[in-house]
Amino acid sequence: MSLSLEGKRGVILGIANRHSIAYGCAKVLAELGAELCVTYLNEKAKPYVQPLADELGAKLLLPCDVSVEGELESVYHEMEKHWGTIDFAVHSIAWSPLDELHGRLVDSSGDGFCKAMDISCHSFVRMAKQSQRLMPDGGTLLTMSYEGAEKVVDHYNLMGPIKAALDSCARYLASELGEQQIRVHSISPGPMPTRAASGIDHFDELMEDATSKSPLKRLGTPDEVGALAAFLISDLAKTQTGNRVFVDAGRHLIG
Repeated sequence: MSLSLEGKRGVILGIANRHSIAYGCAKVLAELGAELCVTYLNEKAKPYVQPLADELGAKLLLPCDVSVEGELESVYHEMEKHWGTIDFAVHSIAWSPLDELHGRLVDSSGDGFCKAMDISCHSFVRMAKQSQRLMPDGGTLLTMSYEGAEKVVDHYNLMGPIKAALDSCARYLASELGEQQIRVHSISPGPMPTRAASGIDHFDELMEDATSKSPLKRLGTPDEVGALAAFLISDLAKTQTGNRVFVDAGRHLIG
């Protein structure tokens, strides 16, 4: 058996630029033969994503701000019109108000917490609901977690509980959608120098710590996250679901 994604089609949410984890996933999936629908956040972001979508040979490039009612559903409507069915969906988006992210969890506001939870976590549940309609013969749903979901990581603050909820959602969705042969996983990359990560206080120190303490003495890369995503989407992983898989050079092993 070989790792091929020829004939598989799906959507990647979360590409902001060439350094995004979502772009690393899209690049590897496209190289292995998958057809892609790529989304961009808004018109301000489109000029950064459009050239990447062209390089990837994306069949669809669509706006998707999950906090705007109807935009996620419109993406699925367009995929249904274009393809009829899909085989995978990759959710690589997270957001928090900066003042909430930089403050203590105990000081977080209800509004800030709820908005961060809606965009970073519940949007994956909504994606799953839309995906099941277009996956009559099964498929794969992937989302991006982090070690801070199960351990206290300095300066990760509000996002820790939100990523923990995201991991739990992935497990429950795996259980609920398994009969339809839809497999669900959360992937847990280590710290990587992405635009989203740059909002975390003292992020350089976090990367240095991860490099020094990981057994492999290095960080993972977006392309390596993409390689794992490709495996989980492929037919080689047909009996795997409900996993939380690390791409962090083993940093999660070390206290």
